[in-house]
Amino acid sequence: MSFSKLVEIKNNFKFDANNSCKNLYKGACVKIKNSQKTFQVVGINPQSKVCWIREWPFALEVNKTFSLELNQITLQTYCSDTFNEK
Repeated sequence: MSFSKLVEIKNNFKFDANNSCKNLYKGACVKIKNSQKTFQVVGINPQSKVCWIREWPFALEVNKTFSLELNQITLQTYCSDTFNEK
């Protein structure tokens, strides 16, 4: 098991939308309701309680960023580097 996977397992935590501005940051990876995929936060608007995310890992030629209400985030985690492993 790589160090990054160990860190990821130890540092997952349930996301609390009420304290989202304290914990959520650009570059954070999150899980969202109704999806098993991991997404990366690319922008946050705390006043509107909305963030913009993209699927992680992402392909450079694909630009599929979308907005999401913060209460749709279920888990915040560190981004895995599994896309580098074969």
